[in-house]
Amino acid sequence: MLGAWQLVQAKGTSQHKTIGRMWLFCMAVASVSSFWLHGVGYRWSWIHLLSVWTLFCLACTLYFARTKNIPRHRKFVVGAYCGLIGAGLAAILMPGRVLNVWILG
Repeated sequence: MLGAWQLVQAKGTSQHKTIGRMWLFCMAVASVSSFWLHGVGYRWSWIHLLSVWTLFCLACTLYFARTKNIPRHRKFVVGAYCGLIGAGLAAILMPGRVLNVWILG
């Protein structure tokens, strides 16, 4: 919800910066916590590479915002948000996944 809010609100305001920090924090917590999630018989899967990539994107997002490189900041943050939406949809639509079973039965 925070990401969607950011995309439609005015940029560069103190509210934008505060919500952006909250979004970065939530994404970082979700990405780091994923390393404790694993399946039976294996520790990590290729999906955990997405967590590494997300952490990289978050670091770039913050770096480019702080160095005032707004076009690159925008590309990384929009890319990370689109990746989040894509991963969520994949988790829901992929048969056998927990979210698939919970939401689609």
